[in-house]
Amino acid sequence: MEIIATTNAQFNAYPLFILGICIVIIIVLITVVRVHAFLALIIAAFSAGILAQKFPTLPPGFQEHGKLWQAIELTTFEFGNTAGKIAIVIALASVIGVCLMESGAADKIVRWFLKIFGEKRTGAAIAASSYFLSIPIFFDTFFMLLLPISRALSFRVGKDYLLYVLAICCGASVTHSLCAPHPGPLAMAEALKLDLGITIIGGILLGIIPTMSSWFVAKWMNRRIKIPIRETTGASIEDIKAIINKPESELPSLFMSVLPVILPILLISTASFADAINRRPEEFPLIVSICGGADSFKTIYSLIEFIGNRNMALLIGAIISIFVLARIRNLSVDGISKKIAPSLETAGMVILITSAGGAFGLMLKNAGVGDAVKDLVAGHEINLILLSWLVASVIRIAQGSATVAMLTTAAMVYPIIFGGTPLPYHPIYIFAAIGFGAMIFSWMNDSGFWVICKLSGFTEKETLKTWSIIVTVNSIAGLIECLILAKILPFK
Repeated sequence: MEIIATTNAQFNAYPLFILGICIVIIIVLITVVRVHAFLALIIAAFSAGILAQKFPTLPPGFQEHGKLWQAIELTTFEFGNTAGKIAIVIALASVIGVCLMESGAADKIVRWFLKIFGEKRTGAAIAASSYFLSIPIFFDTFFMLLLPISRALSFRVGKDYLLYVLAICCGASVTHSLCAPHPGPLAMAEALKLDLGITIIGGILLGIIPTMSSWFVAKWMNRRIKIPIRETTGASIEDIKAIINKPESELPSLFMSVLPVILPILLISTASFADAINRRPEEFPLIVSICGGADSFKTIYSLIEFIGNRNMALLIGAIISIFVLARIRNLSVDGISKKIAPSLETAGMVILITSAGGAFGLMLKNAGVGDAVKDLVAGHEINLILLSWLVASVIRIAQGSATVAMLTTAAMVYPIIFGGTPLPYHPIYIFAAIGFGAMIFSWMNDSGFWVICKLSGFTEKETLKTWSIIVTVNSIAGLIECLILAKILPFK
C-alpha cells in the first residue's frame, strides 16, 4: 500500500493555540461556571476572532474598520449565516413534532411499528429505515422529523429512550458525510473529479458496516446508560401519557399520521436528485429524455426545486400536521396556536444555541485553524487513506463542520492523488476516508450536537457520552473498512 510524503516548512502553530484557548473557555464556562451554552459559545467565538492574527476574507464594508471591531462583527455575521440556514427548518420541524405528539399521530406510527416488527426489533427497524430515508435529507432536519416517533415509542414500551434516539443517528450521520446529494459528498465528488453515480453507490455500500457497528454500540450503551425522557419542546409528558392510553379509534389514520413526515422527505429527496441531474444532465440522458428534453426538464425542475426546498417542504408538512391536530382534537386556530407556542419558544432557544455553535466553528476557520491543521500533518510519511481520514478528523474536531472538513481535505489531497504515482486502488476509498474522518467526535462547536442535545432533552455530558461516541465509532469503523477493502478489493 502506498506511502505519501509531503513537506511544509512554514507551519504556523498559533491558530492551534487559539483552538486550545477556546476549548478551555467553553469547557470551563459550561461545566464549571454553569454559564448558558449560548453565552459560552458566543464568548468563545468572540475570543477566537479577537485572538486571530488576520482574517483571510471579509464581507464588504469590513475592511475600513479596526481588527477588534472586525472580530465582533464577523462573529455576528457568521451567526446570522448559520441562523439563516437552520432557523426556519428548526421552527417548522418543532411545529410538526408537537402536532404529531398532540394528535396521537406519533403514537399511531409507534403502534404500527410494534405490530409489524415487535418490541425487540423495532429499534433496529428504525435504524435500518433511517439509513436509507436519510440519504437525501440534511441530518438536522431528518432527526427533528423522526424524534417525536422515538419519544412516543419510548413512552409506549416504558424504556429504551436512548436506544430509539440513537437509532435515528447511527445511519443518518453516515449518509450525511458519504452520500450525495448531501452538500459535503457532492462537493467532494466535484473536487476529486469522481463520477457522481459511483460516489453515491460506493457511499451507500461503504456506509452499511459502520452503521451496523454503531448500532451495536448504541445497544451496548442503552444497557449501561439510563437517560429518562425529559420535558422538551412539544407535548408535555403528561399529555403524551394521556395520548398513548387512547383507543385506536381516537387516533388519526396511519396514512395521515405518516404524511407530515414522509411527504417532506419525499419532496426534499426529489428536489435533491433533480438538482443532481440538473448539474450534470449528460449523465442522466434517459431521465432528461422522459421529461421531454432539456428545456422541458428545466421547467419541471424549477417547480420541483420550489416545492422541494426544505423550508417549503417542511411548511407543507407543518400545515398537514396542524390540520390533523385540529381535526382529531377539534381545536380552533387559537387553540392550535396555544398548543404550538411552547414548541416555538423552545425552538427559538435551540436556534440561538445552534447558531452560536455554528458561528464558533466558522470563527475558528476564519482564525486559520483549518489551515494550521492541514499544515500540521505535512512533512510526514503516511498512507494516503489514513492521511485523508486524519486531516478530515482533526479539521472536523477543530471547527465543527463536517462539510468544511470534507471540502478542505479534498482540496488538499486532490493534487497528491492525480499529481504523482497512480493509486493502487480506486479513489472512492479516498472519498470515503475523508467522509468518515469528517464525521468523527461531534462536540460543542458542531451545530448538530446542540440540536440533538436540546431537542432530545439530553445534558451536554450525556450527549458527549452517547452521540459523540456513536459518530466516532462510525468514523473509526469506516477507516478500518477502507484500509482493508483497498487492499483486498482495490477496483483499480
